[in-house]
Amino acid sequence: MLKLNHLFNNTDLAEMILKNWNYDEASLTMFKHYRISANAVYPFRVNGKVQLLRFAPKDEKQKSNILAELDFLSYLRSHDYGVPEAVLSHGGEQLVEVRTPWGLYFAAVFKRVPGVQLNKTDLNDDILFSHGKALGKLHRLSSQYEPGEAKRWSYSDVLDWIENVLRSFPEQFAALSETKLLREYFAAIPKSHRNYGLVHYDFEFDNVFYDDNSKSCYAIDFDDAMYHWYATDIEQALDSIQADIPSGHFEHKKQCFMNGYLTEYDLLDDVETFFPACRRFANLYGYVRILRSVSDEWDYEPSWLTSLREKLAAGMKKRSVFFGEML
Repeated sequence: MLKLNHLFNNTDLAEMILKNWNYDEASLTMFKHYRISANAVYPFRVNGKVQLLRFAPKDEKQKSNILAELDFLSYLRSHDYGVPEAVLSHGGEQLVEVRTPWGLYFAAVFKRVPGVQLNKTDLNDDILFSHGKALGKLHRLSSQYEPGEAKRWSYSDVLDWIENVLRSFPEQFAALSETKLLREYFAAIPKSHRNYGLVHYDFEFDNVFYDDNSKSCYAIDFDDAMYHWYATDIEQALDSIQADIPSGHFEHKKQCFMNGYLTEYDLLDDVETFFPACRRFANLYGYVRILRSVSDEWDYEPSWLTSLREKLAAGMKKRSVFFGEML
């Protein structure tokens, strides 16, 4: 999540950055459908087709991570995996660094994938089977992937980042304790190409599209991808299913998802034993990202920002419930 001062809508900034690519002038009215969280994303059209401008301040991102993300997307597309296609800028680049009156930004443009988000479907058995199959294929391809010059960061790098952020918040004893506990836990788990690799990290309903024509799924938003145990993707996907499915149907829907997954990739039988630690990692990472985001305050904040702060504070409280408890 970006710092709160970057969450304000700025169509002038978006238009300035977009000038590095082709676009239909009339389609800038689509900017009203923007969203900002870990990145700012503004839709527009080129020759009538929807594309997405994604950008973030340079001081909020690591260039090597973005380049590694783009390399991984290219690799996946070359193996017929459904992911967005990056669009080259006027200068022939997938990633552009843009100097603006508001600072330096990293920007990229992606073609829109077909289909609709999973949470806008009826989540029938076939769709959840396809959802699981898509994640299994992703992990299979990841297990065979050899990165280029730029390499995505790992869960250990994320824990280093967390510790660095927490140095500015010395009162966060529980979060520091949780960081140490998770580092020790994961350090004791053997790594292999079978159980560890580049994961999506956010393979939830809003980042997976289902295309009814091809009966297949497309994954978007690899911005949070990292090297981690594949179990973390499975846990987060199942958590998303559980949140949207009536409790009495969850076990059946979970099995549909796992049946699809196992058609593409076969994990260790004890994968679910890692789920609690994966959830704790996600909670800690989310907690610290919010903590960092909300650290700045201003006088006379708009009501939407006050409401957002309250929502984020509730989210932090929920994420921190088990901090420091033994796994």
